[in-house]
Amino acid sequence: MSEPAHTVNGMTTRHAEQLSLWDVPDWVRLVGVFDLETTGVDVTGDRIVTAHVGLLDASGLIVRARDWLADPGIPIPEGASAIHGISTEYARANGRPAHEVVSEVVAALRGLLDAGIPVVAYNAPFDFSLLKYESLRHGVPPIENPSPVIDPLVVDKAYDRWRRGKRTLEVVAAHYAVKLDAAHEASADAVAAGRVAQALAERYAPWLPETAHELHTRQVAWARAQAASLTEYFIQIGRLDPDDRLDGRWPIR
Repeated sequence: MSEPAHTVNGMTTRHAEQLSLWDVPDWVRLVGVFDLETTGVDVTGDRIVTAHVGLLDASGLIVRARDWLADPGIPIPEGASAIHGISTEYARANGRPAHEVVSEVVAALRGLLDAGIPVVAYNAPFDFSLLKYESLRHGVPPIENPSPVIDPLVVDKAYDRWRRGKRTLEVVAAHYAVKLDAAHEASADAVAAGRVAQALAERYAPWLPETAHELHTRQVAWARAQAASLTEYFIQIGRLDPDDRLDGRWPIR
C-alpha cells in the first residue's frame, strides 16, 4: 500500500515528490554535515568523544569528510560507551588531546559557515551547545551564533506535525528512505542527517524558503513553538510541573 499523501497549503506531498531536483532550494546542492558523540547528554558538562564534519553534494555523495577521536579527559560512562562504542581506555590510548580536537572542529565548521554553506545537524542545539561549552572550557573562541544551520528534526516536525511515532534519527531516516547502517557513529549519523535534510527539501520544496538563511530564521520560531507545545503536553501527563518549561532556543541553548 502506498504511503498516504499529506496536504500542505492545499497541495499534496505526493505532488511535491514529483517535482524535479531543479525545483528544490539551491541550498540543497551542497550541505555541510556535523555530529558529535559524547560522554553524556549534559551540554554544559559532558565532553566530546568523536566528531564528524563533512560535505555532501546534491545527490548526497560525500565530497569531503573529516573525523576526530578525542581523549575527553574524563571517564566515559558505561552507558555512553554502550551507545557509541568508545571506551575510556580506547579514547585515552588512541584519542587526541581534547583542546586540539575542539579547535579543529570549530575551525572546520567556521570554514563551512563563512562560505555560506548550510550545516546540517540533527537536534542541532545538542551538538552546537556542547561544542560551545567545550570551546569555552579549552580556551577556543566559540561559535556563538552558527548560521545557516538546518535541523531535520525541527523541519520534519514543522511540515509533518501530526505523524505518529518517535522522531529519532533512525526512525526519521527510515521514514524518508535514507540508509543508516551505523547509528550513533558520528560520521554515519552526520551523513544520514544531511541526506534526510535533502529528502525533506525535495518532499516539501513548494513550501520551503528559497535560501538557507531564511530557513534558519524560520527554524528559530518553529523550535520555540515546538518546545512550547511539548511543554504543555508534558504538563498534562504529569511529566513536568506547571511552572517548568522546555528550552526552545535554537540552534544553541
